[in-house]
Amino acid sequence: MIMSRRARRMERHHKRSGRMASINLVSMMDIFTILVFFLLVNTSDGEALPSLKSVRLPESVADAKPRETVVITVSGSDVLVQGAVVAHVAQLLEEPAEISAGLKAALDDQNRRPMSDTPVEPPGGREATIMGDKKIPYRVLKKIMATCTQAGYGRISLAVMQRQPGEG
Repeated sequence: MIMSRRARRMERHHKRSGRMASINLVSMMDIFTILVFFLLVNTSDGEALPSLKSVRLPESVADAKPRETVVITVSGSDVLVQGAVVAHVAQLLEEPAEISAGLKAALDDQNRRPMSDTPVEPPGGREATIMGDKKIPYRVLKKIMATCTQAGYGRISLAVMQRQPGEG
C-alpha cells in the first residue's frame, strides 16, 4: 500500500518522539562537583565554638561573633581544654591554690601549638574563650580565669547564647 506524504511525515514524527532522551552525565557531574565545592567553602562561616548538651550557656545581647581561640569548656563536673578533660570541678573547688596545675599545663601545651596561619601574636596576649555552664560556682570561674592569665592568655572571653534585645 502506498502511503501519502502526510502519513509518512506523521510516522517519522512518531518515531522521533518515541525515543528516550539521554542524560549527559559528564555535565551533571561537573555541576554537582561545583555545588559541593561551593558548599564546602561557605560552611566555614559557621559557629566557632563547639556545642555541648551538658553546658547551658548564659544569655546575652552581645553582637560580636566568636573568633578562633583556645576553648575551655566547664560543664557541671569537668573542665575541658579543646575537648580534652584536664580537671574536675570538685577538684578545683578543693584546691587551696589560686591556679590549677592541670589546667595550666594544658594551656601551656596549647601555647606551643599555633592557632592560625599568622605567626604574629595579637596585642594583649593570646585569646581564650570560656564556655561555662551558667550554674558553675563563681570561685571555679575565677580560678580558671586566673590560670588563663598565668598561662599567658591576656584576652579572656566568656561564651554566651545570643538573645534578642527586649527578651526577658
